[in-house]
Order: sequence, then C-alpha cells, then structure tokens
Amino acid sequence: MKVILLKDVKGSGKAGDIIEAKDGFAMNFLIKRGLAKAADAQAINENKNQKAAEAFHHAQMLKANRELKEKLDGIKVTIQMKSGETGKFFGSVTNKEIADKLSEMGIEVDKKKIVLQSNIKTAGVYPVTIKISAEETAKITVDIIN
Repeated sequence: MKVILLKDVKGSGKAGDIIEAKDGFAMNFLIKRGLAKAADAQAINENKNQKAAEAFHHAQMLKANRELKEKLDGIKVTIQMKSGETGKFFGSVTNKEIADKLSEMGIEVDKKKIVLQSNIKTAGVYPVTIKISAEETAKITVDIIN
C-alpha cells in the first residue's frame, strides 16, 4: 500500500515521502496514529505542489540571505560608549547595541545572530561575525569610541 508520510517515521522515511508499506503496518500503525495518509492521486498531487512550494520558499530565503550578506560584508559600525577614568566602559558592548546601530543604518539583523568573540569592555576596533544562516556568514567591523 502506498502512503504519504505526514511526520518523520524512524526506519520508514521523512515527512512528505511517498513510501510503499505493508497493508497491516500502513493501516494499523501509520494511518491510525496520524503519521501517514493513503497515497491516492489527489494526495500525491497535493504532495507534489507542497514540495514545489517549499523549494520555492527555500530558494527565496537563500536569495534574501545572500543579499543581506552582501549588504553587511565590510560594513564599519561606530558605537560611542561612556567610560571611566581608566578607559573601561560602564558595562560592555552587547549584541543588542550592535543590532540597534545596524537598524539605524537601515539593516535589520536579529541580535541572536551576532557573534562576539569576547566581551567588549574597552575602546578599539573589533571584528564581529554575523551568522545569517547555516551557509552564510558576514564579517563586520565594530569601532568603539569614548
């Protein structure tokens, strides 16, 4: 019996796969538990359309990530911080402050994607990595001034 998996099933396949399963396994386990549905012509067509839509959205996301990487690569961000007499800051420069500064420049980046090598507590120029996606990373320079 052909079925379309609705969820990942260990040993059988991933969600969206069309597999050939024994009748008893398909009816009594997969379909009964909502892990699969019978693969008739309509269901196969819907599955094909859904996979095409997912591929399209994935391609759009990759394109947007590449564009964001091109915008970010090589940008220099300047942040002014208050410091004490010794030159140390009252606190440290955080991901949020860098994300806010990028937002002021017209580039929206989630603060969770900004990777700092260490805490920035003194003035200077620091390289910062922004992890856009698993495949795309951008490198910017953050200039901290008093």
